[in-house]
Amino acid sequence: MVLEQAKRTLEIESKAVAALIDRLDERFVKAVELLYNCKGRVVVTGMGKSGLIGKKIVSTLSSTGSPAIFLHPAEGSHGDLGMLTRDDVILAISNSGETEELLNILPIIRRFNIKTIAMVGHVGSKLAKSCDVVLDVSVAEEACVLGITPTASTTAALAMGDALAMALLKKRGFTREDFAVLHPGGALGKKFLLRVEDLMHTGEQIPIVRENALLKDVIYEISSKTLGMTCVVNAEGGLEGIITDGDLRRLMERVEEPFSTVARDFMTVSPKTIDREELAARAVSVMEHYSITSLIIVDSESRPIGVIHIHDLLKAGVA
Repeated sequence: MVLEQAKRTLEIESKAVAALIDRLDERFVKAVELLYNCKGRVVVTGMGKSGLIGKKIVSTLSSTGSPAIFLHPAEGSHGDLGMLTRDDVILAISNSGETEELLNILPIIRRFNIKTIAMVGHVGSKLAKSCDVVLDVSVAEEACVLGITPTASTTAALAMGDALAMALLKKRGFTREDFAVLHPGGALGKKFLLRVEDLMHTGEQIPIVRENALLKDVIYEISSKTLGMTCVVNAEGGLEGIITDGDLRRLMERVEEPFSTVARDFMTVSPKTIDREELAARAVSVMEHYSITSLIIVDSESRPIGVIHIHDLLKAGVA
């Protein structure tokens, strides 16, 4: 019984969303144009469950490049209409299209000559007839066994709101980097905002030895800088190779008198490097591809100016 009801709910709601596809026409295009050309904010309004759906639509629009706010229609009649400007666009949500609180504030909105979009379940309703553009989000039935609890209708409204937001995102040419700027505290923000130069070790923190450095000096440099590696440079300071903890272990295994060797004898030549302006996420990708834990940053003359380690990326939440 429980699973049957759950499946019935999902089937009804999925059908409600699928039915919206064939209703997308020039009215939807006009709604997107109004929102795209909006010089102010997209003001979403709705009562009850429609209001809750409206708040989610506000969040989605705002995070994808379309400034939006929520106006509670009941509060609107008591002063909150003061938040409106003539450059705004109203998106009013009501399944019945007869929500009293919405109808009460429409005359004031029209007086300001603010463009309005209605998202309704009844296209012949008063709200629909009062707005510039009407989006039909009607459903054949609610998933509620009583037929009264907003379920399929709110799902359809939410889906239409997402369709508007994604169409606007595409039209604005909104990028991953734009999204990251609006989400600096999240994982995606870190992934698309942090660059190698923000995390790399520089100056005295960079482990460096000359090609002719003895093994003991190499071990000291790797140990003292705690990055598990060291750059190997020539007399002019140009990068020639890298020595890692792994290189040290392999040297000890195959050479009887390792302490008589110098850096050039067991370094890995042509180490992987990365530009300082690359995204930190790109550094992660390179490390994963080559199964390495460090990348060296060099200047125009191939001299090491920084090192970035996988631990730096993990601490920053990029990896």
